Amino acid sequence: MNHSENVDHDAVLRARTMLLGSGGLALQQEVEAYRVLADVGPLTYLPRLSRALVWLSQDAYRDQPEACLALRAEAVEAARRLDENEPARTELLVDALRAYQQSLYALGRRAEGFSVREEMARVGRRGYETGQVESPAYGLGSLAAALAEEGRHRESAEAYGQIVDAERPRPGGVSFWTMVDWTTQLDAAGLPDEALAAFKELVDHTRARLEEGWASLATLIWDLVHYSRMLDARGRCDDAHEARREVDTLLSELAETGERKSWSCILPWWTALFALSDKEEDEEQAAPDGLAERIAAQRRLTIDAAKRWGSHHHRFLASLRPSFDEGVELARRLAELDERCGTPALVRALTDRSALLVAGKSYAEALADFREAAALRPDRTRTSR
Repeated sequence: MNHSENVDHDAVLRARTMLLGSGGLALQQEVEAYRVLADVGPLTYLPRLSRALVWLSQDAYRDQPEACLALRAEAVEAARRLDENEPARTELLVDALRAYQQSLYALGRRAEGFSVREEMARVGRRGYETGQVESPAYGLGSLAAALAEEGRHRESAEAYGQIVDAERPRPGGVSFWTMVDWTTQLDAAGLPDEALAAFKELVDHTRARLEEGWASLATLIWDLVHYSRMLDARGRCDDAHEARREVDTLLSELAETGERKSWSCILPWWTALFALSDKEEDEEQAAPDGLAERIAAQRRLTIDAAKRWGSHHHRFLASLRPSFDEGVELARRLAELDERCGTPALVRALTDRSALLVAGKSYAEALADFREAAALRPDRTRTSR
């Protein structure tokens, strides 16, 4: 049977006329036109249909989860209908699958969402093998995150490792976020040495980017503070001390001359590492008046507050400073009652506040807090490994 016998030519004509009209079309009308034309011009109109369906789901149906899901499922099917050798197919299909799995997870359909993320990774890998995308890890990030959410940390670490390998040759190197995710999953998988090596790679990368003018002093300071904590937790006290010496040098520069160039939108870097810092600290020892437990609880609340305010660049310091000040005061009180238990808590609280003050561009105060913390550290932190 001739395919043209199944085509509603009047509908096709109306759809073409609609798209050629001088007035702007509503997104819903565009989708309706593309649905008709995709049958007669799949190479041209299936990509347009898939993208328009995703846009429509975000624009008009974001508060209607079931309708949003249906549109995104249709977007996936439109992308799948493209010939596998079509150059744009991989990116189009992965984008549609990404939106689809978001809807599935939002509706609590996690198993289905996980399967879609697995498909994203398969599609990306196949697209790389056929030359449609440049990275062998294209589409893998969502699966790596899903594996972490499922507690499959070693598999997640392996997936993030593949992403790191794929990103290393790029001009900008591996992203901060990928390195943090990789480090976190290595640590959660019970691979502390590998996690430490991964974070050292991040520190070295940030240091190199700083010298090239592509990173801020603040981001390297935050990296080094977290790195020193990881080193301390693993008994690498000399190395931790060297990392803190570098922080002191960088803070001194900030206090004297400020950043080497203007930066914006770096606050999320601090937020991410502060949120992770709790994993690198020893549990509080028993202390008088239940202060240790209160300090630990107060710090958890401070971390939660930092996560909430981490994107509010104009108000975050005024909103968060009282919590950090309270943490320092509680730790001082504990140190007065029990020096052995309280001093480490005070060192941590001062270091926390110093990093916050760097984010708030109060560099002289940040340096003062950091140096007070350094003065409180016992000489044993500088002994050999």
